[in-house]
Amino acid sequence: MTENHRLNVGDTAPEFTLPDAEGKEVSLADYRGRKVIVYFYPAASTPGCTKEACDFRDNLAELNGSGIDVIGISPDKPAKLAKFRDNEKLTFPLLSDPDREVLLAWGAYGEKTMYGKKITGVIRSTFLVDEQGRIALAQYNIRATGHVAKLRRDLAV
Repeated sequence: MTENHRLNVGDTAPEFTLPDAEGKEVSLADYRGRKVIVYFYPAASTPGCTKEACDFRDNLAELNGSGIDVIGISPDKPAKLAKFRDNEKLTFPLLSDPDREVLLAWGAYGEKTMYGKKITGVIRSTFLVDEQGRIALAQYNIRATGHVAKLRRDLAV
């Protein structure tokens, strides 16, 4: 896999239904009529992913107040997501994509450079999906630290 399919502003967001930390199915369609940030991260309970998730948690009231929900997706199994959620007191859905089908559909899995080496893995990515299910913002290869603050500036939240 050398070239990743990337989503662009205006594209229809790929539909998904994935289990959350409790094993309950959550679909993108559940958010139709609202804006939702869908962000992809490599692994629960790792330093960068914890920082990013806690930043979303700490800014959730402002995002929700602006009509924006948040969903995090990783390849982790629901049990690991539940532990991560509980340890970090996360208050937004974390979804499990162990088969990486949704990650691939959104262009958030593929070849990336890490510490100067090319590897295949989760590409830290963030999307804003509008009320009609279209991509309003697509950001790939983002940095965990400071990302939510930049996102709030970009979205004027």
